[in-house]
Amino acid sequence: MKKILKLKYVWVLFLFATSSCDDFVEVEPIPITSDNFFNTPEEYDDALIGAYDLLQATFWNVLTSVVASDDFIAGGDASSIDQPTLQNVNLMDHTPADNNQIRDIWTLMNAGMNRTNFVLQNKNKIEFDGKDEIIAQAYFLRAYYTFELAKFFGNVPLKVEERNGVNRIVDIPVIPGEQFSMDRTESVAATYELIEEDLKEAIPDLPITQDLPYKATKGAAQALLGKVYLYNNKFTQAATVLNEVVNSGQYSLVTGEDYANLFTTAGENGPESVYEVQYTNVEGAGWGCIACSEGNYFIQFNGPRSPFNDPIYASGWGFNLVTPQLYDAFDDDDMRRDLTIFDLRDLAALEDNSVYTPPNEDTGMYNHKYMPRKADLGESVAQLTHPQNYRAIRFADVLLMAAEAEAQSGGSNAESYLNQVRARAYGNNSHDYTAAEGSLLDAIYAERRKELAGEGHRFFDLVRTDRAQGAFDDYNATKPTDFDPVTYESKNRIFPIPLVELELAQAVERWGNPGY
Repeated sequence: MKKILKLKYVWVLFLFATSSCDDFVEVEPIPITSDNFFNTPEEYDDALIGAYDLLQATFWNVLTSVVASDDFIAGGDASSIDQPTLQNVNLMDHTPADNNQIRDIWTLMNAGMNRTNFVLQNKNKIEFDGKDEIIAQAYFLRAYYTFELAKFFGNVPLKVEERNGVNRIVDIPVIPGEQFSMDRTESVAATYELIEEDLKEAIPDLPITQDLPYKATKGAAQALLGKVYLYNNKFTQAATVLNEVVNSGQYSLVTGEDYANLFTTAGENGPESVYEVQYTNVEGAGWGCIACSEGNYFIQFNGPRSPFNDPIYASGWGFNLVTPQLYDAFDDDDMRRDLTIFDLRDLAALEDNSVYTPPNEDTGMYNHKYMPRKADLGESVAQLTHPQNYRAIRFADVLLMAAEAEAQSGGSNAESYLNQVRARAYGNNSHDYTAAEGSLLDAIYAERRKELAGEGHRFFDLVRTDRAQGAFDDYNATKPTDFDPVTYESKNRIFPIPLVELELAQAVERWGNPGY
């Protein structure tokens, strides 16, 4: 977005609006309603910007999913229980009583859905040129928010109706009181199908390119649809739509200096970007409303703890520590290792212990992709104003998703797509896939681990491919002896819906996830 959003504080009629609202039955009247809004094209655009705004809150989603994976350790202050919910997620010991990040994901993604529904509810109020594209962007956004909820919580409660012969999410906001009668969708597969329909409706009316980088394009919607198909085990459909993205000519893998800057502000919205969540340091925020910031709060977690003196990188809070197992997964000549891992182990061994303050379960290695950089800090509260965009969908991810879909459906392009990603990583084709490596599908999974490390995809990849138990067993077998083990169980495939939300909706039995 890279600008102050006009509807920043317009919380238009949505359920679970903020994590600080513990009684959403008693709601103050909202000044903006469909009766006095949506009367001009500009008002549609303003409402759509308000719907985009909640994408910036997905830093909680990324942080939580990185910590949940087997390749990163929570870290944090070694002298206290720092961010207890993240510590519990790290060990797969979280419960419905855990709030903080898990509740933020639940409330803010539901809020994002409701903002999009406010737009969609009024899609036929007036006619004007460009309205179809605005509505298409709204369907993309609703799909994005719903997919985040489904990844974390499974078959979430939704208002559903039949339209044109298929089940669809109702184009009306959830209003206070309706939560008492809402049920969860029948399965997570059914939830994915609802998301698929939103994206299929969006794609025809989205342009190939946009005038502003925050807006969804046709390629972004196709890539997200392909990803949803993968999660729903619809491999043929995934291959078809992902091949369209690959063959569109709109995206390419960056190399050289552009590759070195891929995760810096200088590398934002480049040819490898299919969709990015935009952040800026123009508007700061306070600790009372972290989600109100335009900055990327995830960045602050990734820096070494103060005191840390470096000419390029700022100190942070010492979270998201890279495991030795992930470091060892990279070959020495794989350029992704240095792009992904900021390695301070040699410095940490020095007698000068002021290099940085060791965090809990310190590995000496940090998430380099999203490190805080001094040049990016603004004038307001530094921890809340990191401007680095989140690369939600990269072309490398699309190639590997397409490779997986092709391998699963008997297509002929899987090796080619895999080898394109490897050639960029090694600078040549010396590491092209051969049958001697074993299963092509396993090679693709291994490549996703290395290519996308630290970006929030690993945990969900393990879950959807039924490899999570084995991955955490491997971690426990090879972790340092003084590190805590991870107690992954089948219930941990999804996260618990926070207890406070279940109680507010009188839905402990109706909505509670099994095993928690």
